[in-house]
Amino acid sequence: MNSDAASPPIPPDSPLSPHSPPVVAVVGPTAAGKSDLGVFLARELGGEVINADSMQLYRGMDIGTAKLTVEERQGVPHHLLDIWDVTVTASVAEYQRLARAEIDRLRAQGRVPVLVGGSGLYVRGALDAMEFPGTDPEVRARLEAELAEHGPGALHTRLATADPEAARAILPSNGRRIVRALEVIEITGRPFTANLPGHEAVYDTVQIGVDVARPELDERIARRVDRMWGAGLVDEVRELERHGLREGRTASRALGYQQVLSALAGECTLEEARVETIRATKRFARRQDSWFRRDPRVNWLSGAVADRGELPGAALALLTRAVTA
Repeated sequence: MNSDAASPPIPPDSPLSPHSPPVVAVVGPTAAGKSDLGVFLARELGGEVINADSMQLYRGMDIGTAKLTVEERQGVPHHLLDIWDVTVTASVAEYQRLARAEIDRLRAQGRVPVLVGGSGLYVRGALDAMEFPGTDPEVRARLEAELAEHGPGALHTRLATADPEAARAILPSNGRRIVRALEVIEITGRPFTANLPGHEAVYDTVQIGVDVARPELDERIARRVDRMWGAGLVDEVRELERHGLREGRTASRALGYQQVLSALAGECTLEEARVETIRATKRFARRQDSWFRRDPRVNWLSGAVADRGELPGAALALLTRAVTA
């Protein structure tokens, strides 16, 4: 849940202006260390964290999303955590509205908004000049009927023909996002990715990308999934299933949760679910990395810096250079 504690004001020696503090965004693939870095920067800069992980918006999805505990947040207020029931269908447009309200509130108070997360479309929705095409109930209903009849794979193949870039960015198993992309293509007559704007920010923003070498990131992902299993992810999914997780169109597709639900339905063993979660998460991390690499505004911190334990200091130095350049 969100913390009600107030963060200290921007320190006098901070490179950031208390009159119009920029937004600091910490982005990159899963398991790269974004959450801890976000807490560090918020403490150092007199800021508060705004979540930009689409699955951490859901109440009760704690273990499988690696949500920081209250203790791990070190007194730094976190916003847009635990705001939706698992039955709610995610909406980037709604997230945009909520995130910008938090950003505007913090900046008005002279505090630094620190946006942290790896959901690329959510980050861009919060920070960039971006409008979302409307929906057409008839088109949506037809596509959803096709999804139910043929499965996401067939629709993903169609999307790959209509918009290869969108198909590369959307998992073949993510039926909801595939349907939305095809709906936008049909409504606008343009590729889904053509409806994404250029890199036009609505806030003064410094984006910090956490870069971890692929072999090390793969090892981190495997260890993280093993820890999740040991920490009780299966029991967490069982409890959430009683609250409608299986019927949740977005939450039920979350990595780890989707695989455990399959095991609980008898479609695979729990060990097979664990192995598949590791495999799917590695694949997802590559997609995240590709997404953020396409944005020239992201300032990347090398994996070697992270490996030496120098990530916090390097991030502060990068931030200082960015705002004084």
